Amino acid sequence: MEKTFSLSLASRRPRLDERPLEKRVGLIILATDHTTEPDFRRMVASERIGVYVARIPYANPVTPENLRAMQPQLTTAAGLILPDEELDVVMYSCTSASVVIGDDQVTAAIRAAKPDVPVVTPTAAAVEGLRTLGAARISVLTPYTLETSRPMADYFAESGFSIDRFACLGLTDDREMARVGLDELIAFAREAVAPGSDALFISCTAVRAASVAARIEDAIGKPVVTSNLATAWACLRLCGDHNHYAQFGQLMTLPLAGA
Repeated sequence: MEKTFSLSLASRRPRLDERPLEKRVGLIILATDHTTEPDFRRMVASERIGVYVARIPYANPVTPENLRAMQPQLTTAAGLILPDEELDVVMYSCTSASVVIGDDQVTAAIRAAKPDVPVVTPTAAAVEGLRTLGAARISVLTPYTLETSRPMADYFAESGFSIDRFACLGLTDDREMARVGLDELIAFAREAVAPGSDALFISCTAVRAASVAARIEDAIGKPVVTSNLATAWACLRLCGDHNHYAQFGQLMTLPLAGA
């Protein structure tokens, strides 16, 4: 027996909200990244703020040459995030590549697809975070080799910081960097920080240091800035979220200048 039913069109077009969510954060992350998305879901995404991701081709090992090779892909990746729609901020999630490509060059490449959008890089966000914390002398911990770490040491020195200690773990694969255990990160942070430093910076968006930043602060008695903590802080503030999230560390209780 045939079932009979009717199809009908609603009597009017539905009223539409201006946006599904009030604010939009775009992330450009490496194809091999295990860490940035979980960190941003935990620290940034909310009923008010949406996080939208594009992945960019990347091949290990982590060397200045391989990092620099991502630059031509940045404009395409930015254009894939909600095409033809405005974003409130775009974050490029690679600390070491931001150093070798350059913050200004990253910004220009992203704005070629998303004109005038605020752009956050881990390096620029870390510098701003350290300055906001009042740090002048810093210690740095990276998961990289000495070759990849040297340009980063120069970057922070040229940004006006005195570097008391710069420790490297010697890893070359960002997937291994993501697998460094949380207790191991705390132990290496204890070793990396110099007694006279005002703060510790832990580099790399692959490293899960943002998950334990507050625990590291308790362990070393100093403020901690990590790549993903700094970018999450900057993105939140640029989206108008000025709440204090002390559970993530001291930086998340502070304002971002100009936001």
